[in-house]
Amino acid sequence: MPSGLRVTGPLTPEYEEILTPAALAFIERLHREFQPRRAELLRRRAERQAAILAGGSLDFLPETREVRESEWSVAPAPPDLNDRRVEITGPTERKMVINALNSGAKVFMADFEDANVPTWDNMLQGQRNLRDAVRRTIAFEGPDGRRYALKDETATLVVRPRGWHLAERHVEVDGEPVSGSLFDFGLYFFHNAAELIARGTGPYFYLPKLQSHLEARLWNDVFRFAQDALGIPRGTIRATVLIETIWAAFEMDEILYELREHAAGLNAGRWDYIFSIIKTFRDRPEAVLPDRIQVTMTVPFMRAYTELLVKTCHRRGAHAIGGMAAFIPSRRDPQVNETALAKVREDKVREAGDGFDGTWVAHPDLVPVAQAAFDQVLGARPHQKERRREEVRVTAADLLDFRVPGGTITEAGLRNNVSVALQYLNAWLQGVGAVAIFNLMEDAATAEIARAQLWQWIHHGARTVDGEPVTAERYTRIRDEELAKLGGAGTQRLGEAAEILDELVLSDTFVEFLTGPAYQRLA
Repeated sequence: MPSGLRVTGPLTPEYEEILTPAALAFIERLHREFQPRRAELLRRRAERQAAILAGGSLDFLPETREVRESEWSVAPAPPDLNDRRVEITGPTERKMVINALNSGAKVFMADFEDANVPTWDNMLQGQRNLRDAVRRTIAFEGPDGRRYALKDETATLVVRPRGWHLAERHVEVDGEPVSGSLFDFGLYFFHNAAELIARGTGPYFYLPKLQSHLEARLWNDVFRFAQDALGIPRGTIRATVLIETIWAAFEMDEILYELREHAAGLNAGRWDYIFSIIKTFRDRPEAVLPDRIQVTMTVPFMRAYTELLVKTCHRRGAHAIGGMAAFIPSRRDPQVNETALAKVREDKVREAGDGFDGTWVAHPDLVPVAQAAFDQVLGARPHQKERRREEVRVTAADLLDFRVPGGTITEAGLRNNVSVALQYLNAWLQGVGAVAIFNLMEDAATAEIARAQLWQWIHHGARTVDGEPVTAERYTRIRDEELAKLGGAGTQRLGEAAEILDELVLSDTFVEFLTGPAYQRLA
């Protein structure tokens, strides 16, 4: 072991293939070099949030006006990231990796973050699976004897490490847990960067939960350091940033600028963005949102955010990637499929028409639907960056106007939030981070909306359309009823899920991320 580094998770022979002394030494170097800055930026997050809770507001930064107003571009996209019209996402589970790479999508985002649960096994098996996928040796045999292997033509692999706020508690340096971001990025880059380059591709990443251009600057410095340490040419890494916080929406230009030698684009992370609005402005009545299903991409504040994203990306020569289609096709109800697929098609046609260069789906069956929408607009072109959208004018007031015309809070919406949160937390505690619930793929982002809305509605005494207030007592009654429908507290880990949900919903203070208290219950 490197001096000062300690692994507290079990070290099986399989895991020792990933946690080699050289790989652990690389993780230790990353930690010692960047942990102080990471800690300082997390403190800055807390200070900025406190200012909002004290009555402050958000605006475009005056100190970075020159960045927004001057002309510059990001580095050109590598060939295998130039056409991104359909991207599929999912966890790093072995069968999922194979199916996603074979799905016909242009890009597969292998997710160590919201669609994953950070158990020691999940994180290390995920690294093994991606190592084998890069070398095209990955295979899987199901219980039914069916064998899965890669096709000749596969999607381009992009990896999403955990956000800056998350730690990997099973690896410590001088008694301090290392950053989950640096752990996930470091192991994947150490084992695969040279191999990816030799195969004509490269180490590509999605960066989640950024709240400022300073956090993007930290990532850029991590990339430079890592490339230098392993003898990889600077600029080889490419990173797409998810604009999934209201903070980042005000710093899109600046985020691209900080990462410009490594930037590949921005993505409209719609679910986390809604959660971020609730969390950031949780004490303000004007930010009380209606049922999640009513907060569509066409409501004014969501449209302003996506229009600004496309304009910003295309001005800088970066890809603009649209949001997730989370529908999971039903094997039993064709009517459900017909209705849902029509909505997915409408969403993707809108995105392509607005100038996005690609979009996300959660299931292989949605790839043809999304591709058809983008093929109709793009044709043989790989993207539509030439559409500068110069007619778009988005102000701070547009981004902060959280009205949802005709929006209401309903009993059905209240029950849906409770049920989804319970079912997701139950699955999460069992190591599953992407869960099909009511024909939608729910991950940590959507579960965050569910529990955040429950807290928000109780905190503000919001009323459902029948006039009844949402109180702690009403929540508790509905929680018991929904828990009983699922089999009761003794089923699987539903009892613990209910305890965590109560902690999140009934607390006087808002818990920043549900993964915090949930992580403490993992083995």
